[in-house]
Amino acid sequence: MEKKNYITENGYNKLKEQLHDLVTKERPQLVATIAWAASNGDRSENADYIYGKRRLREVDRSIHILSKKMQHIEVVNHLLHQGSDKIYFGATVEILRNQSVATTVKIVGQDEIDPQQHHISWTSPLARALLHKVVGDEFSLKTPSSVDTIEILNVDYI
Repeated sequence: MEKKNYITENGYNKLKEQLHDLVTKERPQLVATIAWAASNGDRSENADYIYGKRRLREVDRSIHILSKKMQHIEVVNHLLHQGSDKIYFGATVEILRNQSVATTVKIVGQDEIDPQQHHISWTSPLARALLHKVVGDEFSLKTPSSVDTIEILNVDYI
């Protein structure tokens, strides 16, 4: 049995839109380009045909992967925990690392990871350590280079 693919509603909508665009826009355009290129004669030296076929395989692979992901998605409404100081999926958590570096992270699904926005997967070591903790909790987190002390400063469900 496959594991659930937990995701926020926003992440789900992005994946659904991406799949829709691939199926209804990009793939039909590629098929039309390939048909046009094939009608031009010799396919062995026809760059439009060769590139189109290669790109079509990539798009079909992406459609297959996204379709499989969509089968196992479980959308989590993180707003149900609004007002709670306990950390669950979808929480935006302000932490203090080693009593000097304040950081804010958001716990999201694996398909929503964005290091620049500090969105971390719920399966990451930091997120797993944060889950079910409350504001004020302190714990140690072993990293590849050291052991960090983490203090939870604030929890919000935006």
